[in-house]
Amino acid sequence: MQNTKPAFNASTSDTATIKGSFDWMIAVYLASPQFDDLPDLTQRSYRQALARVANYPLKDGRRFGTICLTSITPAVADQMHARLKSRSDGSKRARSAMLSMRVAQRAWSITQRRHMADMPPHNPFAKMGIVYRPAPTRPVTYQELLRFVAEADRTGDHSIGTAAMIAFFWLQRQTDILARLSWHHYRPHDAPEVARIFHHKTHELVDIPLFDNDGTHLWPELSIRLDMSLPRGALIVTRDHPDRLRKTHLPWQPDYFRHRVAGIRAAAGIDPQVKFMGLRHGGYTEGANADLTDAQLRALSGHRTASMVLVYAKASLQQRRDGARKRREAREATAGIAEGWERNHL
Repeated sequence: MQNTKPAFNASTSDTATIKGSFDWMIAVYLASPQFDDLPDLTQRSYRQALARVANYPLKDGRRFGTICLTSITPAVADQMHARLKSRSDGSKRARSAMLSMRVAQRAWSITQRRHMADMPPHNPFAKMGIVYRPAPTRPVTYQELLRFVAEADRTGDHSIGTAAMIAFFWLQRQTDILARLSWHHYRPHDAPEVARIFHHKTHELVDIPLFDNDGTHLWPELSIRLDMSLPRGALIVTRDHPDRLRKTHLPWQPDYFRHRVAGIRAAAGIDPQVKFMGLRHGGYTEGANADLTDAQLRALSGHRTASMVLVYAKASLQQRRDGARKRREAREATAGIAEGWERNHL
């Protein structure tokens, strides 16, 4: 039966909803500091996850979001999860269903802390025992990176090629590359021999050395590319063509960036299952294949682990230099590409 009531708006919090309803709980959560502190992309994902639950049509024509929280039992939550795992066309969406349940659990808990008198005592979305095994991310190889960058340059998307190199070599996430990495981070005044890579997810700031002890370039492909690039604003990676109205080079928006990456990937003949995040995975894999120690790889990536290595192996500039040297030597041993770059450009 078609839903005739207004749908929950996943982009704004609706304070006009009935107190004690699922919609009301979502509105409280979206207005909370805990939600406001999340990265923009995470907020967008969480809104969509909650909207999938709130907008689910019930047999009597109502939306799930309109029902009272006291009516939502663990059995109801399990049933909702089971229904969300399949789309209307029969295709599966296990990950989306799992995320909806996890975010609903979080929204319930936070709202319960803020409005204890108005919330049922038990969270029906807790302890659901959902098991989800995501498909492993396929790492991009160094040769695929070169093909991707060459195609990006051919089509005039130089900035996307640069972003791909940053993800592969310096292990930075897409959101940080597009929204946070500025020219002030590359060869900063107080440390002109490093690239200062910030990982917003872990709040780690990593100084990546650009040269070995003898002055040899550790990332010749990327360093030369950046040194030859003309800054078009504060960010290193911006759209390659100025906006027709603003006449400036705007930052890449995630959806359009993803669309252009897909087109370049296809034109380069790279597996369509490969995602941009596969570039970071490729960089990690290259490091592992080059026999980097856990400490060296962690020092380069800024990644936190729960292992004892984190306690005893302190990250240092020398560990990063050693790790970068090993990765460079591994590339030269198999392809000789980096050596060619130095011969032709330095």
